[in-house]
Amino acid sequence: MSDALKHECGIALIRLLKPLEYYKEKYGSAFYGVNKMYLMMEKQHNRGQDGAGFASIKLDVKPGERYISRVRSIAQQPIQDIFAQINERINDELTRNPEYQNNVELQKSKIPYIGEVLLGHVRYGTYGKNSVESVHPFLRQNNWMHRNLIVAGNFNMTNVNELFDNLIEIGQHPKEKADTITVMEKIGHFLDDAVSKIYKDLKKEGYNKNECSPLIAERLKVSKILKRAAKNWDGGYAMAGLLGHGDSFVLRDPSGIRPTYYYKDDEIVVVASERPVIQTVFNVPFEDVKELEPGHAIITKKSGETKIKKILEPLERKACSFERVYFSRGSDAEIYQERKMLGRLLMPKVLEAINNDTKNSVFSYIPNTAETSFYGMIETVEDHLNEKKTESILNGGGKLSAETVTEILSERPRIEKIAIKDVKLRTFITEDSSRDDLVAHVYDVTYGVIKPTDNLVIIDDSIVRGTTLKKSIIKMMDRLNPKKIIVVSSAPQIRYIDCYGIDMANLETLIAFKAALALLKDNNQYHIVEEVYHKCIKQVNIKDKNVVNYVKEIYANFTDEQISDKISELLGGEDIKAEVKIIFQPVENLHKACPKNLGDWYFTGDYPTPGGNRVVNRAFINFYEGNNRRAY
Repeated sequence: MSDALKHECGIALIRLLKPLEYYKEKYGSAFYGVNKMYLMMEKQHNRGQDGAGFASIKLDVKPGERYISRVRSIAQQPIQDIFAQINERINDELTRNPEYQNNVELQKSKIPYIGEVLLGHVRYGTYGKNSVESVHPFLRQNNWMHRNLIVAGNFNMTNVNELFDNLIEIGQHPKEKADTITVMEKIGHFLDDAVSKIYKDLKKEGYNKNECSPLIAERLKVSKILKRAAKNWDGGYAMAGLLGHGDSFVLRDPSGIRPTYYYKDDEIVVVASERPVIQTVFNVPFEDVKELEPGHAIITKKSGETKIKKILEPLERKACSFERVYFSRGSDAEIYQERKMLGRLLMPKVLEAINNDTKNSVFSYIPNTAETSFYGMIETVEDHLNEKKTESILNGGGKLSAETVTEILSERPRIEKIAIKDVKLRTFITEDSSRDDLVAHVYDVTYGVIKPTDNLVIIDDSIVRGTTLKKSIIKMMDRLNPKKIIVVSSAPQIRYIDCYGIDMANLETLIAFKAALALLKDNNQYHIVEEVYHKCIKQVNIKDKNVVNYVKEIYANFTDEQISDKISELLGGEDIKAEVKIIFQPVENLHKACPKNLGDWYFTGDYPTPGGNRVVNRAFINFYEGNNRRAY
């Protein structure tokens, strides 16, 4: 993606179903779980590089022994930093205590981080400060083992204020308003309540205090706690949690917005944000890794019993399409084919833009995630050329010379690596003109392959703000003196903000929104902006379920093509010699390519939860009032 865009986050959960001695004997190390967690977090580093965290729980420890370990980092390479700390501590303990070396019981008892239940998290910070206190997993501590709660998630809640007020109503005094804290405290409240009720029941049944503890762990119904806690959540989430005695869960939102995959055999239960991570780390086939259904939780009791439970009634499935276009790893078998299809579906528009002149067109892509769509686009160009070749040969009626046939067959797509991303340049100068000059050099271009008669077609996976395109890529490509620069987006026009975990909180930064405003001015319709503002203001205090997304009216009078043409104009500019054309994927083609992930609110404004409409209206109010605050 040419525009920097952050996304939160990635989760990894491992539950070892056998004693640690089993893994020592079979795999040569009692640290099997820790090693696998490192791999799972590294394989998801694309999902978050601002921070990382790890927590583990040891089962069946003796009173007085530590059973919870946690480490978090916001270092430049946080995953490596975490596991460097873990390895240093383990190696230090083994060096100072040689008797631990081959004694798994002593290792578990004396060395931190070695446990049967492990939770990892990688984070992009979009809400709040990027301090270590903001890094998951979060820990809610208590002297009662069962009331200890560890939470980490890939999520964003749209109704944090409501959740915060709910906590106050039940008598709590939350220390922060951040959604992670409010979610954890909500779960914690109902966990405390459940433990207290079971304890009272056991006392009535005649058990003493010491006998109650294992029975509480056995009787605790995690699904019931989650049903009560998640009742009013509005957002996209994959929420993972560990209870101090060893129960674990991962709950997915009812619309399936955020991705969640799991795998289970007789040795492990593992959950992650991405399927190929599980496939690679545990060497299991595609079909054995299952997708957790929306509104469901995978719950593993301390006993090892694992069940999939429906927690919330599933809504219409609106899994995030941006996961498929950009965020998730392209090594997923389905995602790879979907991205290729996105490239294929764009070609009719591209061929029209170059007047079918493939001979004088060079095709390239913006590294790195657009590469797969580029392959799909080129396959379609090859199909087009093959049809032309066949037609030319057949029209020859068998009278063509070998030389002519060879010449016909030799035509192929002109593929070049044009845009090359340079090392990350630091824009350390605050003066605008100086910063712009530095931004302009984020990408290098390949010289000597473009002729003045050539069209240059370059594919990007999405165009969000267009800043890097305008200030860097198009400027650099114009130096090559092509006749026409055609930038192709494998995603549709991004018209609306996201509020479920992708860092798009301000409307005025979106190039499609800027284009629509420019068109309203051009057509003497800018009064619509004020009308939309007043409609949004009237909805501020009504219930979310009744809120309408009035921002749609900003775009209502214009076709997709008109907005694309205006974006082309905005990104071109007087100092660009070549003609600039921006082509976007139609929304219906996105649905064809990614039929299981129909969450398209960034493109259509059709938010899957009521909170989405409130948030986008708030973003519009902020824009109109010149308020630079986030909409959520």
